[in-house]
Parts: sequence; structure tokens; C-alpha cells
Amino acid sequence: MSTLQLSGRRRDILGPKRSIAMGFELMRTGLLDYMWIQKKLTFNPKSRGFHLITREIVEQLPELVQIEIGLAHFFLQHTSASLTINENADPSVRRDFESYLNRAVPQNSNYYTHTQEGPDDMPAHLKSSLLGSELTVPVASGKLMLGTWQGIYLGEHRDRADRRTLLVTLQGM
Repeated sequence: MSTLQLSGRRRDILGPKRSIAMGFELMRTGLLDYMWIQKKLTFNPKSRGFHLITREIVEQLPELVQIEIGLAHFFLQHTSASLTINENADPSVRRDFESYLNRAVPQNSNYYTHTQEGPDDMPAHLKSSLLGSELTVPVASGKLMLGTWQGIYLGEHRDRADRRTLLVTLQGM
């Protein structure tokens, strides 16, 4: 797990000041602390389908408690899986997602030309593109500000997936 953390405190109050640190341009605007944290999270292989990963994210991200107000950006570093936010209480939502996408993007369609990695490969790429590979979630008081019934899902679109890597960038004060 690699982590990059940049933080600082404004020392003067005469106006905005810029600094360059490790390739990031940071704008200091006040007497508050600012912070950038970037970390890779890994997830063990999961079966094909939709998996609620909110708890796994929070468990692997203890740095979250340092953010009083900010944003968490999640980027899945894979082309055959996806991220989405949706209802987190009823497991039938996950099954319905999978059923719908399997009908919308079927395996073994005769029009696929990218087939060398198996019949689930091109459909996995299409599903990933439809749902996306990144999310941004507000953070307040060290917590992800998801709605009461919302959770973060990993959509696993391959029959035999490997570990998945999620790059998280926290920005805030």
C-alpha cells in the first residue's frame, strides 16, 4: 500500500500564497490546515456481480478521520470492473444490476471482435465504460457523506477476476 500525504498550515494572513510540492500546486487560502492524501487500496478477487465495498474502503482508509471537510475521489485502475453508488440495504438491487447489464451487454455476441481473452472480456469492458471507473464523494467530520441508503459498489464484470486496485485521493481540511 503506498500513501502520499501533503499538508501544511498558512503562516501569513496577507493574501493567497502558492507553493509547489512534489508536483502538486497547492493554494493556501486562510488559517486552516489543508491536506492531500493519495493511497492505493486493494480488494481480493470477487465473484462476478455487484459488491458493496463501502465498509472495506473505510477500513482501509484510516486517514479519512483527518478530513473535517473535503472530497474523496475514487479511481478504479481496471478496464473490466466499475464503480457506482446506489442503494445499500436490499441485496436484490445488486442482483437486478447484474441481470440488467447481462441482458444489455450479452456475452458471445457475434459482433464482438475483441475476443482473445474470453467471452466475458469485451462485455466487461463495455459494462465498465457504461458505469464508469471513478466517483467523488464529499467528506465531513472524517466520514463519507453518502446518503442514508447509499453505498459504493464494485461492479465485477469478469468471471475470474484478479485483485482490484482503487486509487483514493483525499483533499480537505
